[in-house]
Amino acid sequence: MCLGVPMKICTIENDTAVCEIDGVQREASLMMLDGAQVGDYVLIHAGFAIEKIDEEEAQLTLDALRSALDQGLMPE
Repeated sequence: MCLGVPMKICTIENDTAVCEIDGVQREASLMMLDGAQVGDYVLIHAGFAIEKIDEEEAQLTLDALRSALDQGLMPE
């Protein structure tokens, strides 16, 4: 199963962003995405930011992922 996780961009240096969600930070390449800025929410998949999304959509997706995890539908 492929899964894109919404994360907020904290910093950008060259084509690499440090993104955060729930206190977890990861580096992600911005090579596949134009115009991303600090504060934007992006979908992260396999170490790449693949799409910019708005904060409301990010929160809805995160709520769904958390719910699936709480119900044991996803591995931790």
